[in-house]
Amino acid sequence: MSSPAHLAPLQPTGAAVRTGGPGTAAALPYDRPAAPYGGPHPMPDTTGAPSAALRVACSRQGLAHARSFTRDTLRLWSLDHRCEDAALVITELATNAVTHAAPRCAGAPDVRLGFRLERAHLLLTVSDPDDRPPVPGAGSALEEHGRGLCIVDALSEAWGWTPTPPTGKTVWARLSARRSI
Repeated sequence: MSSPAHLAPLQPTGAAVRTGGPGTAAALPYDRPAAPYGGPHPMPDTTGAPSAALRVACSRQGLAHARSFTRDTLRLWSLDHRCEDAALVITELATNAVTHAAPRCAGAPDVRLGFRLERAHLLLTVSDPDDRPPVPGAGSALEEHGRGLCIVDALSEAWGWTPTPPTGKTVWARLSARRSI
C-alpha cells in the first residue's frame, strides 16, 4: 500500500500513469484551510478520484516535460481552462524540488508529480526526498528568485506540505476546477 503522497502507481523514470476521467470523481470535502507556512498540513483526501503521476528528471528538460504533461493531462480531463495556471503551479513546485531538495539528496533524486481530479478541485502535488519544509522567499516582487511559493499561493485556493515517511515531503496545491466567470 502506498503512502498518501503516492497518487498513482509510478513507473520507471519518465513514465506516466493516468487513471479515471472527469465523470468518475467522487465529491469529497475540502474544509481544511491552508497552512502553507510553518508545520506540515495534510493533503486533502481524494481517494478514488481520477489521477495521473509522473517522475521527472532534475533538469530543464524534466521541467519542460512536467509542463507539457500537466497541459496534456488537463486537456484529457476537459480542463483546458486550468492548463496555464496548473502548469505554472506545478513548474514552481517542481523547480523548488529540483533546486532546493534534490541537491541535498544522495544519488539520483526522485521528484514525483501527482494530479488528482475531484468534482470541483484539482490537487497538484510534488514529492521529493528532502525532509525540510518549503520556505517562501523573502525577496521583493522584482527579484528573479524567491517568488515561486508566492505565485503558488496567488493561483491556488490552498496549499501546504506534508511529510512522506520514511523520508521526504509532498508539497500540494489545490486549484478550482470550475471555469472563471
